[in-house]
Parts: sequence; C-alpha cells; structure tokens
Amino acid sequence: MRFRVVVSALVGAVLLSSAFTGTARAETSPSGANDWTCRPSAAHPRPVVLVHGTFENMAVNWLKIAPVLKRNGYCVFALNYGGAENALIQGTGDIARSAGQLSAFVDRVLAATQVPEVDIVGHSQGGMMPRYYLKFLGGAAKVRKLVGIVPSNHGTSLSGLVVLGDLLGLTGPVTDACPACGQQIAGSGFLANLNAGGDTVPGVDYSVITTMFDEVVTPYTSAYLRGPGVRNLLLQDSCPLDFSAHLGVIVDPVVQRMVLDELDTSSSHGRINCLNPLG
Repeated sequence: MRFRVVVSALVGAVLLSSAFTGTARAETSPSGANDWTCRPSAAHPRPVVLVHGTFENMAVNWLKIAPVLKRNGYCVFALNYGGAENALIQGTGDIARSAGQLSAFVDRVLAATQVPEVDIVGHSQGGMMPRYYLKFLGGAAKVRKLVGIVPSNHGTSLSGLVVLGDLLGLTGPVTDACPACGQQIAGSGFLANLNAGGDTVPGVDYSVITTMFDEVVTPYTSAYLRGPGVRNLLLQDSCPLDFSAHLGVIVDPVVQRMVLDELDTSSSHGRINCLNPLG
C-alpha cells in the first residue's frame, strides 16, 4: 500500500503541474526544442538532448529550461520515452528499453545536426537512465557531457513520499504497472548492474545538480556520482535560501543557470547571482 501511495503522489504532482502550466498534450515539444533544421554554432558545437523523468513528459518537464537553452544559442531536442505514444504519463517503462529509445533519438539528432556528439540534460530518472545508454548501448562515443538534475543514480529509499501524497490529497492507488519505479529503488538489481565497476565511463563528463530538499530521491546524496570527470553540485551551496525540491528544480532559474554553466566548457563557474541568475 505504501508503494501505491508513493506512485500516486508522484503522478498527482505531475498532473497538477500540467494543469498549472496548461500543458496537456505530451507529444507537444516544449518551446525552443525539436527544430530539426537547427545547426550547432562554434560557440555551442553540440546539440542538447533533454530527457524527462518518471511520470513526466517532455512538454511538462522542459517547459522552462528548453526555451532558456534556445535563447542562449543551443540546438535543443527533447523526447518522450517509457510510455504509450501520446500518453500524458511517460517514463514508467523498463529503463533498459527506455535507454534504447534514447539511443535511437540521439542517432536521429546527430544525423540531423551533422555533428558527432551531443550533450544530455536529464531530470530524475532522465539523469540516471542515460548512464545505461552510455555504459551498455554505445552511447559513450556519442555523448560528451551528461548533466543530471536530481538524478536517481543510486536509487531512493522513498522516504517522505507518503507525506507528499498526503499534502497533495492523493490516496487512490495507481493500477498501471511501473517497472521503472521498482528499478529505481535503492538496492535493485537494475541499479546494482548499472553501478557495478564504477559510476562513470571514460570519455564522458558528468555533472550532478541536486537539492537537500529533494523528497523523492532520498537521501539526496544518492544522486551523487563517484569517478573521474564528475562534478557534484548542491543547489544550496550556490544559493542557501533556495528551497526548491524534486519538482521545483525544473522551473528554478538558479538551476537553469547551473545547467548553462555546466554545458558551457568556457565557463569559469563563477558565483551565481541568486536574485537574478539568468541576468
């Protein structure tokens, strides 16, 4: 019963977000994304692929970040995965199969933009799932950087989500199967296989952006990666009064600035103006 309440809480949070933003069509690309005529510039030579989280979709997840990236000169692409075509709820399917969908999408982006590599920005499962693609499906040769926003890299204990469900007034069980949910529980066979032999693969840079107020990936430190080429960043180290949690980070301008800084190899990673992070 506890697991059902947890899943219900997550679904409810995403549906509430969708209602708030007015986004109802999961197949709709977020503003600034999926312009297949876009060609990367010398300043930003790699297109950015956005990968949403569990129970989310590209339209809701990237409503704010996609246009910010586009305005800053990036070619931006986003996909839905792990769900029925055109379904509002995505990211629930087997994660290995979802990684295969990501692989096919990256190949399409590379063919369209005529470049050899992409960068990936992912939220929650979307920050962890690409690591399967990198490690097992040949993605390391096609990806230069992975930026994970509150990624479920080492799973979650799910603590605190029952409280979240109560706050949202969600008590009904979710009857649809969610293989990805079980795979993201700390200690799962999927995560043991993914993390065996080390968290990273050679040739890829990794950035993790997390928040101490994450109530979904718990403890929040389970998002962190270990290995060469890793930058683990805590939101509150930059802006101590920023209380964004697991869903709030995707609309947080400070997080958007952090993503921009991590993608920009020329960035000096200077101090963020917490009151006006995007200038």
